[in-house]
Amino acid sequence: MALRYAEVLMNPCPSRTPQTYWMPAGWPSLRVARVTFPISPVKAFQHGKMREVQLGSHTVRSHGVTVAKLHMHDWLILMLLMVIEIILYLIHPFYRFVGKDMMSDLKYPLKDITVPAWAVPIYAGLLPITIFIAFYFRRRDVYDLHHGILGLLFSMLLTAVITEAIKNAAGRPRPDFFWRCFPDGKEVYDSLGKVVCHGKAGHIKEGYKSFPSGHASGSFAGLGFLSWYLSGKIKAFNCRCHMAKLCIVFLPLLVASLVGISVVDDYQHHWQDVFAGGLLGLTMATFCYLQLFPPPYHTDGWEPCEYFQLEESRSSMQPNHAVNAPNVQGMEVETVHQQGTPRNNGFPGLSGEMDSRTFDEMESGRR
Repeated sequence: MALRYAEVLMNPCPSRTPQTYWMPAGWPSLRVARVTFPISPVKAFQHGKMREVQLGSHTVRSHGVTVAKLHMHDWLILMLLMVIEIILYLIHPFYRFVGKDMMSDLKYPLKDITVPAWAVPIYAGLLPITIFIAFYFRRRDVYDLHHGILGLLFSMLLTAVITEAIKNAAGRPRPDFFWRCFPDGKEVYDSLGKVVCHGKAGHIKEGYKSFPSGHASGSFAGLGFLSWYLSGKIKAFNCRCHMAKLCIVFLPLLVASLVGISVVDDYQHHWQDVFAGGLLGLTMATFCYLQLFPPPYHTDGWEPCEYFQLEESRSSMQPNHAVNAPNVQGMEVETVHQQGTPRNNGFPGLSGEMDSRTFDEMESGRR
């Protein structure tokens, strides 16, 4: 049986690759050039509004304990990361050689920091969690709440551990190192020309922890994860060209950038420290988000991956009552050539000549 080519566009977005199918040439007077579905008939149940109705069926009370048990190992690893972070913070850094000729770049004034270290977990951790809870009260989906909090904590703790480890290993002095080392301004050096600090031990220890910036890495780890989360929830990349959504996506990144600039202005870090810390935090936020959520431009980017996996497994356990033939009313047929009959946008003899097996073959892409 001769077959003619038809192209089916699964999504009007030009960035998506069209899916191709073969149409039986059962109509000698008609050649179909393009058939456009608003949504694939096979995936209509998966991507339709029926999923929206089921959102309220997974609450903290009904599924909270189950979800937590499924990810028990993840929470145990989080606790381990917390212990490692505390140990790394208590360890002394590498006391790099600092000579007299190097002090010219390290004599910036010692001043109070604009954004204290204790504020980073508040705006980069508690603020995103508050937003996650707000989305939970709207959707009643414990999977989204749990995965949002889990991914955020992993992003921040992994970033903190890596940042602290690099700080201790690098031992780069801060721009205000001179006044940490010599608070009275009197310089003392040994026979090799290395500084002999007589300031407070805590100030000297922190003076060797310039690279990378913990403020920048922590801010981008938490607020970067929030930016990814919001882009998925508001469907910022659904090809509908709503540029205003980008303002919401970039707002957390702007706050993180301003925090990084503030520590440079306070002479706590060099600009290279902030750049490296921001890149590290944003990278960890990206990995942690994509481990739990689909990409924001994905059709299912508004919900965790595990939610759809459970829904698909539940659907596979139920009897399949799906309709074999696609909804003809959902098709837009473009007729490009007719022989011997007037031009018509319909399928001649559709009900008599086409059976359900033909439509099954069209959907599955078989010849």
